[in-house]
Amino acid sequence: MSESCTHDCSSCASAGNCSSNPASMLEEPNKMSKIGKVIGIVSGKGGVGKTMVSSLLAVSMQRMGKNVGVLDADITGPSVPKAFGIHGKADACEFGIIPAKSKMGLDIMSINLLLENESDPVVWRGPVIAGVVKQFWTDVIWKDVDYLFVDMPPGTGDVPLTVFQSLPVDGIVIVTSPQELVSMIVEKAVKMAQIMNIPIIGIVENMSYFECPDCGKRHSIYGESHIDEIASQYNIPVLAKLPIDPELTKHCDQGTIELFEGDWLNDAAEKIADM
Repeated sequence: MSESCTHDCSSCASAGNCSSNPASMLEEPNKMSKIGKVIGIVSGKGGVGKTMVSSLLAVSMQRMGKNVGVLDADITGPSVPKAFGIHGKADACEFGIIPAKSKMGLDIMSINLLLENESDPVVWRGPVIAGVVKQFWTDVIWKDVDYLFVDMPPGTGDVPLTVFQSLPVDGIVIVTSPQELVSMIVEKAVKMAQIMNIPIIGIVENMSYFECPDCGKRHSIYGESHIDEIASQYNIPVLAKLPIDPELTKHCDQGTIELFEGDWLNDAAEKIADM
C-alpha cells in the first residue's frame, strides 16, 4: 500500500490487489513513551477555535486526574504554546525530545519550542511538514500520558492524512462554528474520517452565541446554528456549544488557559474518558 492510500478502495486502481494491512503504515512511538488514548482535534477550515478546544479539553482531562499531553500538529500555524504561556525551548536527551511542561504539568510539543524565535515562519513544503509531525510521535518522549490530544491544522490535506495513517488515533472531535459555509465544510471532515475509518467522538460548535451580561439574552452573532442538522444526518453527538466569551479569549492571549473556570467541555471530557 502506498503512502498516497486514502483507504477508499472504491476509487483505487489497485482495489482487490492490495495485500498490505492498513495498520502497517502506523509509526512506532518513542521507546520511552507510554501513551494511552490518542484524540485528534480537527476542523474543516481555520479560525473556528480548534486550538482553544484542544487546550480546554486537555485541561478538563487533567482536572479529572489524568496525565495529558498536547501534540501541536499545526506546524505552519502553531499556537498551543501561547495558550499555555510557554515561551521556552523543548529539551532533548540521548533517548529523544522532552516535551515542555505547562504550569499545571501538561506535556506540550510544538514546532515553536524548537525554533530560534517563536515568531519565525515555517516555510516548508508538505512532505517536510508531514515528516515533522511523525517525528513529534516517534522522537518525542510522551512519558506516562493517559490522553494525547493532537491539534491538527484545518482541512483534509497532508497533515491530517499523515496523522490518520501514522498515529493510532482512537477518535476525533470536530470543531466548527455556526456559519452555513462552515457547516458544509464540516461534512468534508466527517467524510474524511469515515473514509479513514476513524471514530468520530462528536462535534463542538464554537462561537455558537453571545450571552448578554446585562439581560442574559442569547444572540446568534454568526447566524443560526446548523450543527444539530449535520449531527443528526451523520448520527454524531453534539458535545458542546461554546459561547463567545471575552474572558476565555483573554486567558488564551495571556497564556493562562489553565486558569479558566468554564465547564462547557466537561461532558465532552467525560465522554472521552469513557471510551
